[in-house]
Amino acid sequence: MSTSHVSALRQPLVDGVKDLARVTRDVCDPLDAAPSPAWYAAFAAALCALSFGAVMVVHQVWTGIGAWGLNKTVGWSWDITNFVFWVGIGHAGTLISAILFLFRQKWRTSINRSAEAMTIFAVMCAGVFPLIHMGRPWLAYWVMPYPNPMGPLWVNFRSPLLWDVFAISTYFTISATFWFVGLIPDLATMRDRLPEGWRKRLFGLASLGWSGSHRTWQHYEMVYLLLAGLATPLVFSVHTIVSFDFATSVIPGWHATIFPPYFVCGAIFSGFAMVLTLMIIARKVMNFEDYITLRHIDAICKVILLTSMIVGLAYSTELLTAYYSSNHYERFAFINRIKGPFAGFYWMMVFCNVLVPQALWFERVRRDVRALFVLSILINVGMWLERFVIITISLHRDYLPSSWTSYSPTYVEIGTFVGSFGLFFTCFLLFCRVLPMIAISEVKGVLSYARGGRRTEDPHAR
Repeated sequence: MSTSHVSALRQPLVDGVKDLARVTRDVCDPLDAAPSPAWYAAFAAALCALSFGAVMVVHQVWTGIGAWGLNKTVGWSWDITNFVFWVGIGHAGTLISAILFLFRQKWRTSINRSAEAMTIFAVMCAGVFPLIHMGRPWLAYWVMPYPNPMGPLWVNFRSPLLWDVFAISTYFTISATFWFVGLIPDLATMRDRLPEGWRKRLFGLASLGWSGSHRTWQHYEMVYLLLAGLATPLVFSVHTIVSFDFATSVIPGWHATIFPPYFVCGAIFSGFAMVLTLMIIARKVMNFEDYITLRHIDAICKVILLTSMIVGLAYSTELLTAYYSSNHYERFAFINRIKGPFAGFYWMMVFCNVLVPQALWFERVRRDVRALFVLSILINVGMWLERFVIITISLHRDYLPSSWTSYSPTYVEIGTFVGSFGLFFTCFLLFCRVLPMIAISEVKGVLSYARGGRRTEDPHAR
């Protein structure tokens, strides 16, 4: 076995002695093997949650939006909270794939494929809630600006609902295209490994006749670069548009110019936390410890720590602005968050999003996988609470005390939220069984990273 010099300044991005053939086998062999009992159990649980959510959606469409716990004061709550939550989850995938690619951050190669898939599934979950909120989802095509025979009837471009439609549809289209283009070389690899049959023909069709020639790679890299440049502005624009749903209103606690960067940083924060949760599970279940290493997890933790501090700064800036404005209504909105009936949610949000991530300053914590798993779940709980605090607590005590009321979700709303998690994990589990979770071609490109430019060889890989 021959080895190569390892740089003292850079650590390899892939552990173990790997060659090109070994990478292909490590990533593709789990797809050829039969699913484990644990996968079947997880898929059954996700499918049950999805089925329960589907029943709840049919029930509320059949019955009406009155099945929700909304009232004359709280017109938005659980549904929009979940919508903003899922849009935020979807931000990490495009950030890892596009922005880190443009900045030539090679550590992204082992996690970008799963993060991109997570983005697509999260956006699908997010799109469910505005669709239901329309009341008549079978007429959802009315919000699309297409030539129609209805005379002067046209979409209302001043409606935040329409902004969300454009943001979600554009983000989903670009993210799916970027994900598929990145998959093409790996689809060709799987095509070449498979015996003759319908699966080989299917992967051959999906790989678009990939030949692996120099000319093909040259065109592929140019298209991938252009898509990365096109997708990068979407990371900032999509959640900025979502923040405009609130910032353009006159509700105290909402009309703040800080909302666009605040929402974008919060989305990246929650998205990376979800990536961390999924990668910790995947690296253990799929035996990918050599590819999703502790160095990858350490880099994710540093991004989470940075965005946590930005989110904490946004929280304090909101309080300072409300106090400095001398606006009685604005001050009351934040006093109500801190001391009102839902104060426990506010302080839990601060604990999960500001205090808990401070543990990541310590390298020992960043290398403890079990502690990070718990931490990532707490962050996602805190980010869901943040959206609930912004929406519900700002609404439930209005300008008129006579209209003050409380809010609690009904079983229909909770069931729909559970169903969205069922949809997300059902899609993700199917993705793990059908397509390579790790970008084979990109990982092969970083095998020599920090190894003096020479690839290591494994005598057992032939």
